[in-house]
Amino acid sequence: VQLQASGGGLVQAGGSLRLSCAASGRTFNTYDMAWFRQAPGKEREFVAAIHWNGRSTNYADSVKGRFTISRDNAKNTAYLQSDSLNSEDTAVYYCAAGSAYSRSAALYTYWGQGTLVTVSS
Repeated sequence: VQLQASGGGLVQAGGSLRLSCAASGRTFNTYDMAWFRQAPGKEREFVAAIHWNGRSTNYADSVKGRFTISRDNAKNTAYLQSDSLNSEDTAVYYCAAGSAYSRSAALYTYWGQGTLVTVSS
C-alpha cells in the first residue's frame, strides 16, 4: 500500500483544514488508518485512528472535539477534518495504515510522506 497525504497549508488560528490520505492498492478497506503529527523539535504523536470498517474511532485528548477522522473505502481515501485550529496544531501530519487499531506508531506498517499544517496566531 502506498499512501499520499495532502491538504496541508497555512491557516489562521480558529480556521479549518481537511487533510486527505489517498491509498493505492485493492486492500485499503482491510487496513486500520491513523494520523500522527510531528511538531518541530518534538516527537511524533498520535492524533486519531479509525477502524478498517469505519465503525470505531479514537482521538488524542488534545484534538478530541475539534478533529474528525473518517474514511471512504470506495475512494481508497482517509480524511482528517481539523477545526478550531490553534498554534499547538502546527506540525507535519502523517497518515499511516496497518492491521492494528492502535495509538502506537510502531504498529503501523505503511506511512505517507507527510503534509505540513501551519497555524498562524
